[in-house]
Amino acid sequence: MCCALVAGATACGGSEKSSTKDTAAAQVVPAVDSPSPTTPAEKRKFAKTRFVVDAGLAAGATYQWIVKPWKEGKFKKGAKGRKLALVKAGLAGAFAYNRLKAAQKNAQADPTLSKALAPLTSGIDALKNLPSKLRKGDQNAVNSFNDVIGGVKDAGKSAGAPVKDQVPSASQLSKG
Repeated sequence: MCCALVAGATACGGSEKSSTKDTAAAQVVPAVDSPSPTTPAEKRKFAKTRFVVDAGLAAGATYQWIVKPWKEGKFKKGAKGRKLALVKAGLAGAFAYNRLKAAQKNAQADPTLSKALAPLTSGIDALKNLPSKLRKGDQNAVNSFNDVIGGVKDAGKSAGAPVKDQVPSASQLSKG
């Protein structure tokens, strides 16, 4: 397109000097306004919103595929659908860990949220190995997930970012 502008400018203009000026003028004028940088207040707001979404997905996955089946007794030996429930719980555990780490990262942009979430850092990090424990049927793993999710919800609420459970789709769960 630049070549067409240069060729068109030289074809229309009488001298080489005028064509160079015309081309330079055409290149200086922007076609669209450039986006303005995000203000610190907007960054905090967006970080808080992303925190709520990520923590909500983690909470929803934990309840739907870990806590609820555990309460229904689907993790007990001999229970119908146990194998599938344990596989789903393992996937949900990995998904919840991933979303909680993302929520933790987002919380760093908001000082109030970061302070509220700070005591839960070790609890979130401890969830890393729990999906394998869930697959083995470890009952304490369910309580650990539930406790950390409860703590994250409380931290969000105290920082003005209430977290509501959002059950992720199966494709979201498998993507992590």
